[in-house]
Amino acid sequence: MADPMRIRAQAAGDKTTVRVLMGHEMETGQRKDSSGKLIPAWYIQQVTAQLNGKTVMTAQWGPAVSKNPFLQFVVKGGKAGDKVTVMWEDNKGDKRSDDATVS
Repeated sequence: MADPMRIRAQAAGDKTTVRVLMGHEMETGQRKDSSGKLIPAWYIQQVTAQLNGKTVMTAQWGPAVSKNPFLQFVVKGGKAGDKVTVMWEDNKGDKRSDDATVS
């Protein structure tokens, strides 16, 4: 399984800013290794974020996203103490889910 995501969620007024750093190699399938063989594609396809169990953001990604991607988004209605969950699934079926508390 991939490294844990680093999630930071901060409330300011009625909006919550969520920042996520995901550890993933994100191979495009176009690079070659030292012996000249293609490195198979391996990238995050689906990202979902929830605030207190309610889905607030969904994204579909492809091979053009960089290694160890950073994601930032703003949600209305979050407050200190709320739970933010971010989940991803890659093209090989690997999944990761991590939580953070809004500060």
